[in-house]
Amino acid sequence: MSQTASSHLPWPPELARDPGDEVRAFAAVGSNIALDFHGDPATSGLAVFSDGNHHMALEAVVRAFVEQYPDVGDVFYTTTPPAPLVDALLGDGLAIGNLRITRKPEVFIGPGPILDGLVAADVMAEHTPFAESRGNVILVRKGNPKGITSLTDLLSDTVTLACSNPATEKASFVVYRDTLAGLAGAGTADALVNKLSIEGPRTVHSRTIHHREVPQLLANGAADAAVVYYHLALRYTRIFPDVFDVVSLGGVPDGERSAENQTTRYHVGLVGNGGQWGGRFVSFLKSDTAQRLYEEHGLQRPLIASK
Repeated sequence: MSQTASSHLPWPPELARDPGDEVRAFAAVGSNIALDFHGDPATSGLAVFSDGNHHMALEAVVRAFVEQYPDVGDVFYTTTPPAPLVDALLGDGLAIGNLRITRKPEVFIGPGPILDGLVAADVMAEHTPFAESRGNVILVRKGNPKGITSLTDLLSDTVTLACSNPATEKASFVVYRDTLAGLAGAGTADALVNKLSIEGPRTVHSRTIHHREVPQLLANGAADAAVVYYHLALRYTRIFPDVFDVVSLGGVPDGERSAENQTTRYHVGLVGNGGQWGGRFVSFLKSDTAQRLYEEHGLQRPLIASK
């Protein structure tokens, strides 16, 4: 599949339950399409607000949950950066363009510090980790046209880097920044961190949702490489095999992960009492079935020694 500056990656549907032929489909790629809001907020028996970079694994889990508990009807779930979801939970909902969603979640998934804030706000009693990333790799276009094989190659004046935004997606940006700083040799680390941090002619940041925007930047030729979570790169190469390749970084994915190759933990907690289905979903998320689904998508069970 060839990608040009005016084309868009054809993302597959991601839903807990397929809507069926009786539901009218409406979307205009490039102007009216919402990829990270899934399901029916009006009638779903369960709503889950989640950070987004593990969206492919979460989709598999909500599908399995609906199959096991069909009486839930549907699961409405989000996969965006956590900050707007916190605001929506504590405030009056979400505005997506001219569409407003006031449905509040029964379950919230995100980084531990974010959920600590929800506990402090007295909307959540506790939270626990249920999954963890495996580290990070370098994503490049198919065939690796710039011949990128090492971190020093990322410093080339001919290589444009794409990365999550340090302001709007701080959690992932810090993981990528610290991975490069830890893995790079003396003299290279500062230069890499500087290039990654400052948008310019050879660095482009996503605006809002890097797990959608960064692969699009590479596919369109606006960037040559990006440091991304391994599970994201795995997803991209699976659904767009003719568009992307992966370059190993710090032992991931083809060796023993270096301690400097940072990982991220994902936590889950009930909002309030979780309603009828929230508690069952949290238990399901920690089950062997759900854990296997996360592992199939390149994630792992939480590691005791990890942050």
